[in-house]
Amino acid sequence: MRTFMHGADLWDVACPQRPSGVAGLTMAGFHVRDLDELRMIPHPAVTLLLEFGDGSPVVDCAAGQQRGSLVAGPGFGSGGSVRARGENVECVQVRLSPVIARAILGVSLAELDGTAVPLDDLWGREASRIREQLGEVSPWQDRFALTDALLARRHEAGPTVDPEVAWAWHRIVSSRGLTRVDGLAAEVGWSRKRLWSRFRSQLGLPPKRAVKLVRFDHAAHRLVAGEGAAQVAADAGYADQSHLHRDVMAFTGATPATVAGERFLTVDDIAWPGRGATRQRPCPLLGTSFRPGASTPLPSQ
Repeated sequence: MRTFMHGADLWDVACPQRPSGVAGLTMAGFHVRDLDELRMIPHPAVTLLLEFGDGSPVVDCAAGQQRGSLVAGPGFGSGGSVRARGENVECVQVRLSPVIARAILGVSLAELDGTAVPLDDLWGREASRIREQLGEVSPWQDRFALTDALLARRHEAGPTVDPEVAWAWHRIVSSRGLTRVDGLAAEVGWSRKRLWSRFRSQLGLPPKRAVKLVRFDHAAHRLVAGEGAAQVAADAGYADQSHLHRDVMAFTGATPATVAGERFLTVDDIAWPGRGATRQRPCPLLGTSFRPGASTPLPSQ
């Protein structure tokens, strides 16, 4: 376990000693004694928060207060109005590639629509059971093993997304949001209308929004790393620094300089070292390519 310090904040952060058996799934453990007004920064992954212990996190958003374990769709927090807080918070935070989230959660990501919902609403008694199990063990590695086993079982039993949709997501992520969305349908041999509809229903957001979110996530982490806004804008595919500024403001409600110091982002190098959403281990379905008009994916070289 490592300690994350940000001003007066003090967080204990734990990382799994081995990767998940499910590609596209990463997790970290947090114990925060006083979580004071954490701005939620939009993220390309689906966030699954499994809380346990005596404390309870509270998420304030447009839908009201969300307490306890929850699930948030890609881009949750857009606009900068979502805040998290709480005392003595203990939780396992899981990041799911949208490609595998549908199988694990048991619902279409379109139903989340960029919002957060209580995990009890999706899993019923199973949500309470995993909370109890996490609270009964103390080593973080045991908690990670419990979480991974549960999610692996659900993933194996759940529905998969279309290979064409998975491939389109992979193209967007691997290009860090620099893919031209108009060409994605042609590359998989589908009509634009069909790809846009399937992508939205299975991954929870349209391709154009996915491109902007992935590009923003990459740019935001470079700002956190100390790179200048002008250089980040040029390298990340923005027209100019003003374009970057507008995009960051739209996603977070804050300037690039403010975002560079946000706790939600600065803790990533400890919680997910080298494994941000745009750098995580690819899902099996992601490592595919298509010949125009082909009905099945071919192994990528």
